[in-house]
Amino acid sequence: MHQIQTTVVAIDAALSQAADANPIFLSTTDKTAALLALTRLEAQLAELRLRVMAASQDVAEEIGARDVASWLVAQEVADSRPAHAALALARGLEQRPVVRAALADGRFGVEHARVILGGIAALPEDLPTDVVARAEAHLCDLATQHRPKDLRHLASHLLEVVAPEIAEAAEAEAIHRLEEAAHAKASLTISDHGDGMTRIHALVPEAVGERLRTLLEAFAQPRVAALEADGKVRPRNRLFADAFAQLLECVNGDGVPAHGGDATAVIVTIPLDQLRSELGTAQLGDTNVPAGEARRLACTAAIIPYVLGGRSEPLDLGRARRLFSPAQHKALKIRDRHCRAEGCTVPATWCDAHHENPWSLGGPTDLTNAALLCGHHHRRAHDPTYETIRLANGDYRYRRRTTTLLHHRR
Repeated sequence: MHQIQTTVVAIDAALSQAADANPIFLSTTDKTAALLALTRLEAQLAELRLRVMAASQDVAEEIGARDVASWLVAQEVADSRPAHAALALARGLEQRPVVRAALADGRFGVEHARVILGGIAALPEDLPTDVVARAEAHLCDLATQHRPKDLRHLASHLLEVVAPEIAEAAEAEAIHRLEEAAHAKASLTISDHGDGMTRIHALVPEAVGERLRTLLEAFAQPRVAALEADGKVRPRNRLFADAFAQLLECVNGDGVPAHGGDATAVIVTIPLDQLRSELGTAQLGDTNVPAGEARRLACTAAIIPYVLGGRSEPLDLGRARRLFSPAQHKALKIRDRHCRAEGCTVPATWCDAHHENPWSLGGPTDLTNAALLCGHHHRRAHDPTYETIRLANGDYRYRRRTTTLLHHRR
């Protein structure tokens, strides 16, 4: 009998002996030793399995399968993706005997081995053999001291350790390749769900993602207490969603390429009576939004109100000049310094200019009728379920209306 067969039989017999053993009766010391030993044995058994996989192309050929991974899938003992990942690792270990031997000795686990092979594969192809050998040995040593996640980070700086004289040029070339690959894979899709929500799915280069994260964190202010109506802390993903909306509203249209004859102007179509009431909806592009949201948007970016009379005839196609001018915004920033909602410290730079007396009711666009509000409180100002209270110092307080008050307003 082949030595591997003998080993498999022995392992099977040994495991059978422990099948009904209850670990609850082990002491804490024995449990510690057993966990560490079993982790090491698991790595050794995985290496043996991978070694057999690497030599089992003939098994696949027996049933006409493409490879042994496909054969395992056909035997219904593995899913396709992990089976092919294991086969790729098995073939990689064939080329790296030092890594294979360390795995067979149980010095580290399968994920460590996968990170090591990936780190070596990322090295420049024209490196001298002795440099690659040093890199392999160095990563194997690091794998005994670090988790796979940490090892992956260390592997990204491998060349700086084993060949510092060529690391800088090689790193620049590697970064260039990564950037090119990232741009080639980049994609962004926007799909409407039909329930008032839109899903945005993006895969972008790391630098783009980091820039967006920085901007969203600035708007979201995750370190500032953000509470829901029930007093619970708002989740980070909610903070980011609100911050993303506010970021888009702060985009300056002057530098945006023209699209359909205008840069970022959006037309909101709404009947006059709905514009002045707390009820009704407006049409923003192909989407319906509450009338209150239309009034809020009209305070900010280049939103052009297209107001309809009783017979749907156009009464007024407003202009972006209804908005506060850049000079007025500067004056408001100096005067208000931050959001004027009670207790809010969002800086003026991130705030909207809000008409205290709505322009839809004849309110003028001047500083005496203006106040800076952050995106969150600007929505409250136009939300009919909230009452706006002007405090003695000029700040605003928002209080949820009772059912009675809300019914009376409607």
